[in-house]
Amino acid sequence: MQLLTTDTVGAEPISYGDLLTSTAVTGANVLRDVREAITNTVGGQMTRYERVLDETIARALDGLKAKASTAGYDGVLGVRISHPVITDGAIEVVVTGTGFRFAKPVS
Repeated sequence: MQLLTTDTVGAEPISYGDLLTSTAVTGANVLRDVREAITNTVGGQMTRYERVLDETIARALDGLKAKASTAGYDGVLGVRISHPVITDGAIEVVVTGTGFRFAKPVS
């Protein structure tokens, strides 16, 4: 399953499909938030939040792949990742893109 940020797949003929979306939300962890608040106060890299964000993005992308596969697509074009704020203490990641299929050769 190909996930591409571009709007085309090179020179190969394709047919465009539907808009696909996937969302992943990870809730807060009070202990992690306290540690990160201390790091934010004194400065430094917030590695725990970075790891949680990476995991949440991966879950959202996996969900997009699953939806594309279920719909019979070969991949998704124009993949965009956004992270709107849903509530304090949670990470929300939304990914969108357009499903596509490689065109079958005419015999």
